[in-house]
Amino acid sequence: MLTYDEFEDLGGEGKFRVADEVVEPGAMADRLPQVVREGTGDPVVWGEGGEPEAVVMSATQYRDLRGDDHPPAGVVDDPTVRTYATEPLPDSRPLDLDEWAARMGPDTQELLEDLRREDREES
Repeated sequence: MLTYDEFEDLGGEGKFRVADEVVEPGAMADRLPQVVREGTGDPVVWGEGGEPEAVVMSATQYRDLRGDDHPPAGVVDDPTVRTYATEPLPDSRPLDLDEWAARMGPDTQELLEDLRREDREES
């Protein structure tokens, strides 16, 4: 599931056929088990008062929308079951919070210093 804004930003309407109907939340709750079980069909747009708020789609459709790779043949296409490589990359290094804050800019550096000051005052 993703917001309708995200769906639009990723060009969803150009990549998938989407019904003109915006499904109300109650009707979506009734339809959701069937949509999930089938795992096929067009993405379903839901929202209140005819205003699209979110889109329900399969994991495969979401990967297609984002341009992500699909799992290798024979691998179960279920994000809750799949395992992912979690080893650090050869050039990985520990996060340096000060370095990260510096890259984010002066506002982030100031916020980090405020948080540290509050932490010192509380201890």
